[in-house]
Formats: sequence, structure tokens, C-alpha cells
Amino acid sequence: MIVMKFGGTSVESAEAIERAAAIVQTRLPRKPAVVVSAMGKTTNQLLAFAADAAAGRKGAAQAGLAGLRETHGGAANQLLSGQPRAEMDAFLDQHFHQLDEVLDGLSILGELTPRSADAIASFGERLSSAIVAAAFRERGLRSMHIDARQLIRTDRRHTQAAPLLEQTYASVRGAFGALNGAGVAVLGGFIGATEDGVTTTLGRGGSDFTAALVGAALGAEEIEIWTDVDGFLTCDPALVPEARTIKTMSFDEAAELAYFGAKVLHPATVIPARERNIPVRILNSRRPDARGTLVVAAAVPCGNVLKSVACKRNITVVNILSTRMLMAHGFLRRIFEVFDRHETPVDMLATSEVSVSLTIDNSRRLGEIIAELEPFAEVSVQKDRAIVCAVGESLRETPGVAARVFRALADVNICMISQGASHLNLGFVVAESDLRRAAGALHREFFSDLDPAVFD
Repeated sequence: MIVMKFGGTSVESAEAIERAAAIVQTRLPRKPAVVVSAMGKTTNQLLAFAADAAAGRKGAAQAGLAGLRETHGGAANQLLSGQPRAEMDAFLDQHFHQLDEVLDGLSILGELTPRSADAIASFGERLSSAIVAAAFRERGLRSMHIDARQLIRTDRRHTQAAPLLEQTYASVRGAFGALNGAGVAVLGGFIGATEDGVTTTLGRGGSDFTAALVGAALGAEEIEIWTDVDGFLTCDPALVPEARTIKTMSFDEAAELAYFGAKVLHPATVIPARERNIPVRILNSRRPDARGTLVVAAAVPCGNVLKSVACKRNITVVNILSTRMLMAHGFLRRIFEVFDRHETPVDMLATSEVSVSLTIDNSRRLGEIIAELEPFAEVSVQKDRAIVCAVGESLRETPGVAARVFRALADVNICMISQGASHLNLGFVVAESDLRRAAGALHREFFSDLDPAVFD
């Protein structure tokens, strides 16, 4: 069997869901299970409505919710007819009534907690998965809707919950065993629940992760991620229009690219797929005949040193200096305890005896972090920065790559440099205003000639 995940743009409208149904029809001999994201930008909209309600803008929140009800109802009406349409209309009324009640509560409390944010955000996938399952049935596919919150068991870290693997795998196997191959199961990605039933989410982009968890639990032969691009590319085409598709790459390379800016795949997807040695294929739902990118366990031989140049925008650099810590132990521990307390992940790190430079992509709690660091260190901040990473398995054993990188970037000011511990990436930080120039220069240097076995 295989797992097929359709992202937000692949189920954003009735037309998109029609395409998804046609694609699933071609995979029926492989016994697919289907995971879907929320329709289009639904999750962003729901969280914006929640913020409006908590800030006292209840009218704006309700108006936005009415528009979202119209979008989902319009898609359902195009896809369904007769009794299924009436049943879906009742289903949507019930769920949007629940959403309205939650917004009422937020407007009274005046606060949007992480738990409330998860409850609100979960509706996107709960709605889309029900619509998709019904649309599949309308088109002759035997399909059943499963609430992912009954399968994906997580800890209590709201908005960034971690799955409890043993419980999750057991739940998935039990549910699919009961179905006994009776049809195509459809469930929402991104959402789960604690062991006592409280709704959680796996973090933005978490639908990919859900697909990998389901695939790992069921021992799938392949996990297909259907999106709106042809696969992993040699660079972001918004920065480098001549970027090319990568036919095949390793899990390690895919993880580096996903973490450092490639939005094709959620970074955590790689973990369960690699543990169970399940290939992951990235495909374009708008061009289903395109080859896409196949991600596999083994390193892929390549005539090019790099596989891709990954870029991550909206980065903040935090520089921490303490001459008082010269020859003293515990400096790094004290620093990272601060970031841990404020639940702020660090992307890249460069360090010397008494100074540390690091990058973060979430500066929401930066003021509190600085206040805790200043009693024992001097802190400076550089905003509007971007990370650029040269990624490839061949970096491990190819001499002279750094020289080529920095020769290509001779006229770009580099704020920070970090060689990844995996030896798969060479990363550096530039001003965001220099990002396009830096990415273009690296692409010309490393991808002027392409290995046809690896790149399209």
C-alpha cells in the first residue's frame, strides 16, 4: 500500500479536489491511504479570526468566518449532489457553529492560548478531509473519512506537539486493520490529540509528518507528497528562475533542504520514513505526469558537488559576548537554557571562547531572551537576515568547495558562517537584501552543467 498526501493548494478548490480524485483513481491497485491539508490558506485565516476575536474585534472575526463558510460550502456544492450535498451542508453548519462558539469564548476571555489556537486551527483539516472523502465517494471511489485525532497521539505541547510513536502506530494499525482494505481512507493531516482527547497540532506543514507516521505504522511501500511544484529544486525559483528539478536525493539531503527553507517537505517527515526505509516521492498535482523527486535512504551518486542551494528568509542573528566567561565552563549551557525556557529553536550556530552567534526564525520572545542574557553577556541583534545553505552529500569528501562558494560571493557581505555537523551543508548568513544576488551567484557557480542522471 501507499500513502498519498495532498497539500493545501492540491485541495484548495472543487477543481483541485477533482484533480486529486483523478490521481487517486490511478493509484487504486496500490491500495492508497489519503492524507489532506486544509483547503488553501484556511489555517492562516482561522488563526487570524481567533486573534481578532481575542483582541475584541469580534465583528471582523465573524465576517471572516462567514466568508470561509461560503468557500467550503461552495466547493462542496460543486462536488456533491443530492443527499450527500445535504448531509455535507449540515456537517458544515454544525462545525462552523462550533467555530463561532469558540470565537465567542475568545472574545470574552480576551486571550488566545496555545490550546485554543490548536482547537481553532484543527477545523481546517477536519473540514477538508470530510469534503474530500465525500467527493471521492461521489466519483465512484469507495472512501471513508477518519478523524485523525483518533489516530495521532501526541504530547501536550500545543502548536508544536510531538507524536507518541508507539501509541500512534498502534492506533493507526488498529483503525486500518478494522477497515480491512474496504476502500480509500481519508484523514486530515497536521492534527492529533493527547491521550485524554485534547486536540493538538503538529506544527505548520505537519500534514507531511502525518503522512509519514501513517506510512511508517502501516509499512507503506511509498509515501507520495502531492504539492504545487515538480519536486525539490536546485534553488527557490522565486530567487533563481532557471532552477531545475532534482530527480533523486537522499533522506539526509532532503532533511537539510527542508529545514533550511525548502517548503516542499516538512523536515520531520524524513524521520519515520528513514526509520522504516520508506521512499518519499514529491509530485505536482497540477502536472501529475511529471517525474517529481524521489527521496531514498542511500546516498545518490552525482556529478555535481551540490544538490541544491537552500534559502531561509526572515532570520534574526543574535550575537552574545561575555569576556567574563573566558576559561570558564557552562557558558553555552547558560545560553541555551535561556532559549529553551522561551521555547525558541536555534537554526545555526558559530562560537568562540567568549562569543556565540546564532540565528532564530521566531523572534516573538526575543525581548525576554535578551533580558535574561544581559546579566552575564553583551547582546546585539541583526534583523532582516537570510540563511543560505549549499547542500549536498558530496560536500563530505570534495576539497575546495568552500573556496568556490566564497569566490562566487566575493561581492556579498557575509555576516556569519557555519559548517553543518552533518557535513552535508555549508551555511552562511547575508542581509535579506543580498539574498537574490547570493543565491544567483551560487547557482551559476555550481549548476551551470548538470548531471542528467540526477537533474531534469
